[in-house]
Amino acid sequence: MTPLRSVLFVPGSNPRAIDKARALACDVVILDLEDAVGPDDKAAARDAVAGAVRAGDFAAPLLAVRVNGEDTPWATDDLAMLAAARPAAVLIPKVGSPDELRRARAALPESIRLWANIETCLGVLEARAIAGCAAEAGLDALVFGQNDLSRDFGRRPSRDRRMLHTAMGLTVLAGRAAGLGLVDGVFNDFSDAEGFERECLEGRAFGFDGKAVIHPAQIEAANRIYAPSPDDLAWATAVVAAFDDPVNAGKGAVRAAGGMAERLHLYQARRLLAASGRA
Repeated sequence: MTPLRSVLFVPGSNPRAIDKARALACDVVILDLEDAVGPDDKAAARDAVAGAVRAGDFAAPLLAVRVNGEDTPWATDDLAMLAAARPAAVLIPKVGSPDELRRARAALPESIRLWANIETCLGVLEARAIAGCAAEAGLDALVFGQNDLSRDFGRRPSRDRRMLHTAMGLTVLAGRAAGLGLVDGVFNDFSDAEGFERECLEGRAFGFDGKAVIHPAQIEAANRIYAPSPDDLAWATAVVAAFDDPVNAGKGAVRAAGGMAERLHLYQARRLLAASGRA
């Protein structure tokens, strides 16, 4: 379980930004071939990303790449490049059905995991089916895309996300039902630190594991807000230790952290430790 507190999107067409991202303390780096790259720069960005993936040397525990959608002229070449370069994960944009993930899975080695952007009206309505094919497609995470979703259903630009709450909730429910990681969408104004922290707190309350970020200045706050508290970690450590004790082998419930813990609590404890990087 890789922590997902801060998931940094980096334009694949910006070599300087890619180099800078190598040393940043985010949990995940996503090299973007889609929204952040103009049509005339797609081929050059693909080559740059291929080189960056092969070179590796990123401080982040996980390196992923977002490809162009399958309805674009660049998708096939993107997937062919990544099949050879082999990042840890590939993010598929604007996923509207499980079949899109199945087709991407067929084009990539099994060692490359899939992530899905939930960022259209259809994607939200089909989130349960999309998440439900996780085992078949090798799907590990859902990434909520609030900018594209807002455009899709005609929401005017606003800092108030109440109109997105239903979509956020459905995405979280679908992801949790399938045991997937969940990443909240980007906050565009990276100069507004207070607004960003407020949105991180909102996302955490909804059940997201972390936040998509677009600027290094946002990483520290995302890591801090989505990190488990010291009390959370003490409880999680005690629960894992109790179940790891050979005396408790095979038990469905054990005494831990001053109370009783069941197997469902073990799952929660491991997620908390993963979020802190201690799993």
